Amino acid sequence: MPKIKTHKGASKRFRVTANGLLKRKKRMHGHKLTKQSSKRKRNNARGAYVDKADAPNIKRILPYL
Repeated sequence: MPKIKTHKGASKRFRVTANGLLKRKKRMHGHKLTKQSSKRKRNNARGAYVDKADAPNIKRILPYL
């Protein structure tokens, strides 16, 4: 059996928690932050979890998590 290649873009964007959930960063926290309120910036700085429906596709392209 040959090895399966890891999708390098996805491997940089997703992490797996101890419970097996996929963690991701939220959008809207890259630039042009002066327009956003402090509350919005604070909430966008925190991570989020990948939706249950999307998780199987991500796990397929990240075989060695």
